[in-house]
Amino acid sequence: MSVTLSRVNASAATLSKNRTTGSVVPASGMCVTCVDGCIGMCEVGKSAYRGHEVIYPQPFGVITTAAEKTYPVDYSHFNIMGTIIGAHGVEADSDKAIFPAVNLEVVIGHDKGIKFRYPWIIPGIGSTNIAKNNWEGLAIGSALAGTGLTIGENVVGMDPEAVIKRGRVVDTADLKRRVRLYQDHQRDGYGAIVVQANVEDTRLGVQEYAIEKLGVQCVELKWGQGAKDIGGEVKIKDLQKAQVLHERGYLVLPNPTDPDVIRDFQRGAFKEFERHSRVGIVTEEGFAKRVEELRQAGAKYVFLKTGAYRPADLARALVFASRYGIDLLTVDGAGGGTGMSPWRMMNEWGVPPVYLHSLLRQYAARLAEKGSRLPALAVAGGFAFEDQIFKGLALGSPFVKLVGMARAPIAAAMVGKTIGLAVDSGEMPVYIERFGTTRDEIFVTASHLRKELGDEAFEKLPAGALGLYTYYERLAQGLRQLMAGSRKFAVEYISRDDLAALTREAAEVSGVQYIANIDQAEAARVLDG
Repeated sequence: MSVTLSRVNASAATLSKNRTTGSVVPASGMCVTCVDGCIGMCEVGKSAYRGHEVIYPQPFGVITTAAEKTYPVDYSHFNIMGTIIGAHGVEADSDKAIFPAVNLEVVIGHDKGIKFRYPWIIPGIGSTNIAKNNWEGLAIGSALAGTGLTIGENVVGMDPEAVIKRGRVVDTADLKRRVRLYQDHQRDGYGAIVVQANVEDTRLGVQEYAIEKLGVQCVELKWGQGAKDIGGEVKIKDLQKAQVLHERGYLVLPNPTDPDVIRDFQRGAFKEFERHSRVGIVTEEGFAKRVEELRQAGAKYVFLKTGAYRPADLARALVFASRYGIDLLTVDGAGGGTGMSPWRMMNEWGVPPVYLHSLLRQYAARLAEKGSRLPALAVAGGFAFEDQIFKGLALGSPFVKLVGMARAPIAAAMVGKTIGLAVDSGEMPVYIERFGTTRDEIFVTASHLRKELGDEAFEKLPAGALGLYTYYERLAQGLRQLMAGSRKFAVEYISRDDLAALTREAAEVSGVQYIANIDQAEAARVLDG
């Protein structure tokens, strides 16, 4: 049976569509009848007049994007197993083994010094407009919830107010704001703000600045992400800003200092510059040196994030993290994305999440058998709901401690922000108005947050933070219910046998038992009495 996994040549991501939507060639995505005279609405046609601009999702700055490719095995191909007997982490008593009693806290770090209220973290969200414009909600919501948040690449380099002397940053506006928004709302020591760095950030000394000037304890080395296998990119509509970024060492296309390019831009031949980051070239010697530099600078915890690269690179990431005492390794599967990764690359590059996370678990078990010290592991790649979080933790058990999510938290913060604007304007959409017209009526967590924080502090909260906090509250309650059904009352008790593979292919890829084979021995013992 032939199965089409990719959607080609027409997507909402690239604002393109086919003329003959009912008759499309599966391989190319082109209309079966391509007619002379068509204005070119598909990606091929649009590329005939906008060229490389059509590589990227659009419109830039107000969207997050993730791949729409269908993979042969994904997390929906597993079901969570429940049971009627026993309880792990609480007394097996119906009055005590209730879902509100489930403990979702996770502790990581070489000294067990990082504690999260919930087993998830937002991996690197960097210099894109979608991150910057929603940072208040993301930072404050994450801090109030007691979870982790990572400031991604290029934030300093993109900051027009950053002060850079002799190639090193000495002051910032945006990074300082991002860090302090989180720190000022952190409660009882839960959560962590993490500062990530790519090649350009490292050259600018961003992490040293964050450690020494902003009191950041956690820093992250970045090898890549699941959305793409090149460096980060953004669009620049301002010539002067493009020139500043060129001066700061970024790859800016076309060259904003070229007189011909300047003339073309000013007469409207094109409207955007592209700013690209360099790809990192990893060596063990360079990795070890950088880890030591960060510790010498005062970093208390050092993380590593890697993307959907080939399996040998995953093995390198795990071995290097083990060998040099990394505190958290995040492994991001193909198809993710929060900014504007090249659309075809996002769909057609890399190892998909279940495959990558299964290899990660396999490699971690192999190192553990040899007695190697392992970092805490986090898996990322399309997670959005509590069942997926449970599955990610279970598939990687006992090594995976956290699930990384970005698009879904951004969406929650954006919706919260939009509702806040509607409340302020008095123009409430009918869909929302049925819940009320004030923040206290609409956000279901408002009353307890108001009680915890006090009226004055609550009134200052941005609505985006309420959106993220409330979304997290839903995830937490849903996860507690699933865990109680499996009789696992703390995250540490979640295990691989809490899952069953629904297809034989999913079982083969993951090593999780096929559902028809689950409990065969135990069922036989029960039946034979």
